[in-house]
Amino acid sequence: MEAKTIGSKIAKARKETNMSQAQLAQQLFISPQAVGKWERGESLPDIITINRLAEILGVDLNYFSENFESTKADVALAAPVTGSDYTEPTMPVEAAPSGKEERALITDFTGTDLSGTDFAGVMAPKRKFNASNLRGSNFTGADLTGCSFVTCDASEARFDEANLTDCTLSIVNLTDASFSRSILVRTTFSKSELIRATFTDVKLIDVKLDIADLRTTVFKNCVFSGVDFRRSDLRGQCFDGQTFIGVRFDRATLNEAMFKGATFKNVSFRPAFALTNKYYRAIGTINFEGATMDKLTYAALKGMGARLGTVTIL
Repeated sequence: MEAKTIGSKIAKARKETNMSQAQLAQQLFISPQAVGKWERGESLPDIITINRLAEILGVDLNYFSENFESTKADVALAAPVTGSDYTEPTMPVEAAPSGKEERALITDFTGTDLSGTDFAGVMAPKRKFNASNLRGSNFTGADLTGCSFVTCDASEARFDEANLTDCTLSIVNLTDASFSRSILVRTTFSKSELIRATFTDVKLIDVKLDIADLRTTVFKNCVFSGVDFRRSDLRGQCFDGQTFIGVRFDRATLNEAMFKGATFKNVSFRPAFALTNKYYRAIGTINFEGATMDKLTYAALKGMGARLGTVTIL
């Protein structure tokens, strides 16, 4: 991170909002001298402060990137070089064409307190939020492709309409989190708490829900394609009316689970080891009333003692 580049960008954005150094400092609860040092390139704000600066100055986080589109005003803020070794500066490189990803400047939010932070709509692929406090944060509509969330508190966080493709959420507290119309492709939820977390109008594609407690998780109007529920606790879970294609419930706990009116195509319910009386009894408690399933799924469940009297075979 180039201090002078960041400093000139802070100065430019501050002046465009008609704000003095003292006024900016007051909103950040720091001294005006600290703002002056940033703008002169003598020091750098930390990651959390940069996030706050973006909010106050009304700019995107990517604005502080070295590759962010520059203007003549940016160049004017840089001090001229003098002396015998002076060489004519080269012309500024043109901004990257629309659609080309800019080089990420802020990539690591590990160990930071970001509770209640507004990330709505940000483009933030491949960021790290490991060991961070994200309680109540708003990621609505954000592009979080390839991001890492490990040992985080993301309870009450909103991921509605966010792109979570290739994300890893491991040992994360997602109590009361919301995933309405989220994009979940190859997303991994491992050993995470999903108490009362809500998934509404979501198509889960090749998602892994491994060793997850899903007893109180709410799934509404979802399609599960290639999803792996391996070793998860689904006791009492309600999947009524939802669709399952190429899904694995292998080694999952399914006592009293409900699949009324659900659709099954090529779905596996393999036990941990050999079939036991305990597993037969557990399969027998699952409610498949009015479900529709292909012949192979039907045969596998029938062989394990499932109650399939009202099931329609495709």
